[in-house]
Amino acid sequence: MVRTYDVVMTHKLDADDLFIHRVQQHCAEAGLNFFLVEPLWVQVFYDALAKGQIWARVLLNMHSEHHQPDDIYHRLVRLAAERKVQVIDPPDRAQAAFDKARLHPQLLAAGIPVPFTVIVPKASFEAFQLTEEQRQLLGRPFVIKPSMGYGRRGLVMDATTEKDMIRSMSMWPDQNYLFQRKIVPRGQPNGPAYFRVYYIFGSVFRVWWNCFTDHYRMIAAGEVSEAGLAELESISRRIASLTGMNFFSSEIAQIDSGEYVVIDYVNDQCHMLSQSANPQIGVPDELVGAIARRLVEAARQMVKK
Repeated sequence: MVRTYDVVMTHKLDADDLFIHRVQQHCAEAGLNFFLVEPLWVQVFYDALAKGQIWARVLLNMHSEHHQPDDIYHRLVRLAAERKVQVIDPPDRAQAAFDKARLHPQLLAAGIPVPFTVIVPKASFEAFQLTEEQRQLLGRPFVIKPSMGYGRRGLVMDATTEKDMIRSMSMWPDQNYLFQRKIVPRGQPNGPAYFRVYYIFGSVFRVWWNCFTDHYRMIAAGEVSEAGLAELESISRRIASLTGMNFFSSEIAQIDSGEYVVIDYVNDQCHMLSQSANPQIGVPDELVGAIARRLVEAARQMVKK
């Protein structure tokens, strides 16, 4: 007999206890059985899924390494997709959206505001030289980031020449690197005009995020104009439509001209460390709870299908 779970979630248990508990709670309230694929169980779960001993209707992927094909969580998510488990989000779709070098031209073509960018393949590094026009548009200093990087790993914020790509490559080996104009958010009394915007199955949540200190803060009434809030939501929905992603966050800055610019395009497997667990870098508890509830609501609809 095959043991079937309604919802399983991959997670490394780094500290997201509130998020995990809220997902479990909402699954219980919805009558969905749930299994947490933590590191202790991931190999066992993978083997049982491969042998057809267990199956899941929905898998919420909160941990897998897109850039490491041998990573056990990466392999588990791919196996689940092959076995017709409904994965949030499907691995091929998530990987395509996460790859900045692949997504950037699509965002540009769709008219979504992004920094001026030059994409440099690692294979071209030795011979690569910026044109004079590219140097002018990039400005100095400019930013270098690996295409598949995350969590600031491999990020160079003070690049001045092509050779600074060596620093990024040494920190994060990748196939492609992005040279980008450095975007400075508009200053304001309570911190930079910088936002993290979450898209979850058609719902959009916006929050302040200080790109210098990593501190999150809920947006109070009247702090951002209705037009500004609408623009943040519109950008998030356009990215979702373009990528097909159902659960991701984007980093968006407002510059002095008032324009909103997307700095980090698609973060899947969103960081859900709660503010009660870590006041400095945690996501506000009410937002963690709202995201968990929306994900379980979506999973319930997927299970019903």
